[in-house]
Amino acid sequence: MIWFLFSIVTALAVAAQDVVSKRGLRHTNEYLIAWASRFFALILLLPLLLIDGIPQIGDQFVLALVVSGILNVIVTILYLKAIKHSPLSLASPMLTMTPLFLLITSPLIIGELPGWLGIGGIVFIVVGSYFLNIKKIQSGFLGPFKALFKEKGVRYMLGVAAIWSITANFDKIGIQNSSVIFWPVAAYLVVAAILTPIMLVKARKDLYQIKERIGTILPIGLLWGVMIIFQMAAVNLTLVVYVISIKRTSAIFSVLGGILFFREKGLKERLLGAMFMMIGVILIAFD
Repeated sequence: MIWFLFSIVTALAVAAQDVVSKRGLRHTNEYLIAWASRFFALILLLPLLLIDGIPQIGDQFVLALVVSGILNVIVTILYLKAIKHSPLSLASPMLTMTPLFLLITSPLIIGELPGWLGIGGIVFIVVGSYFLNIKKIQSGFLGPFKALFKEKGVRYMLGVAAIWSITANFDKIGIQNSSVIFWPVAAYLVVAAILTPIMLVKARKDLYQIKERIGTILPIGLLWGVMIIFQMAAVNLTLVVYVISIKRTSAIFSVLGGILFFREKGLKERLLGAMFMMIGVILIAFD
């Protein structure tokens, strides 16, 4: 069961970096934090190459790396914008939409088709997203959905979930053409390299924050590193679908984090919604 513990640590690391990032975004340029999330993660990731070594590289590795790298740059920025503009308890559960989008992208990219459990998972995810704003039902049956999608951060996080449903397939291709350790190290290097000039342009007036607020941005990168290390360790011990299912419980931890640390309202309905969405994720994962 050690894989289960590793997967739980992965989920906790995701939720923790959500909380730390949201707190940091109050006073730190979001592009600096985006860059730091990948650059400082490499402090933990690069030494893993000494243990695992460089594998034989397959023919599709470069294509997967280029596509994943570009899309993950976009995702990193959108992710932080989502956390910045909306409550964690609303934005973070949107990540459970990734498996739903995978039911569309996987058949197109790698030819995987959903079964009945997958379809059932869609229903639970939709119902869960409805419950996140169930109090808005007083304005009509579609009120909870309308209120939810008025949130700018929710729209950003849906974009993250949709893009991750694409990159997840290229991650699989990347791992198949390298290894479970070499792939994330290479991917983070590419994302950090692309984000560096973007950060220098978008945050040129705030570069002093790298030194002045290192206590804020360094932990964000380290948490990203911890997340991917424990995720890869868990993947080495069990099936990927099991690990990702447990990882998505970060939505529940993030809801609690938003309420505990930022005094966000709506504990009951948002926890209920997140739990419904998690059931949907599990059904899709075991389809």
